[in-house]
Amino acid sequence: MGAAALISFNRGCIGYNTNMSCLPQRFYEREVTLVARELLGMRLVRRIGNQRITGIIVETEAYRGEEDLACHAHHGRTARTEVMYGEAGRAYIYFTYGMHWLLNVVTGQVEFPAAVLLRAIVPVEGKAIIAGNRAGRPEGQWCNGPGKICQALQLNGELNGVDLTGERAGLWIEKGKPVSDAAVVSSKRIGIDSVPEPWKSIPWRFNAILSENDL
Repeated sequence: MGAAALISFNRGCIGYNTNMSCLPQRFYEREVTLVARELLGMRLVRRIGNQRITGIIVETEAYRGEEDLACHAHHGRTARTEVMYGEAGRAYIYFTYGMHWLLNVVTGQVEFPAAVLLRAIVPVEGKAIIAGNRAGRPEGQWCNGPGKICQALQLNGELNGVDLTGERAGLWIEKGKPVSDAAVVSSKRIGIDSVPEPWKSIPWRFNAILSENDL
């Protein structure tokens, strides 16, 4: 996403750190693969008390509609997936494998279930808190997986459905630096080997290959 596009999303977050800008709902109301790509370089923010914990989003996956056999919504509307059918810009946080919470962002139009899974971030602020939440792991493994992000930022099902376009819930996404197409690698999604083609191999996973100067 170019600088002009980022400027168009310039809406200050109310309250904390108003020099930054929350991504507004219209950012998320677009097609899910576009949102997944353009979330790269944006800043995920968690507020715990007066402490900010942030990280640059560097890996995402898109899940699109009931026709996508890798998407939770392919089973139809359920209590679990209800949030996916709602407003864009909401958090979809679910528990998996009996041990991990995963954070997704709802996208697109109401009644069409789609979401972006946040797979990896690079920690920027609140590293001491992250280190405590991920005790015993080297920094490179603090947030390099979706379950690790939730553990590092203390995210769980209590935040399922919250509005990510404002600060009220203590979880939001701020605009960051745009990532050039040359720095993005797309590939098939992870952990869906049992899903039939074409959904198994469709390249809806997006990685940003960034240097420290890019963060």
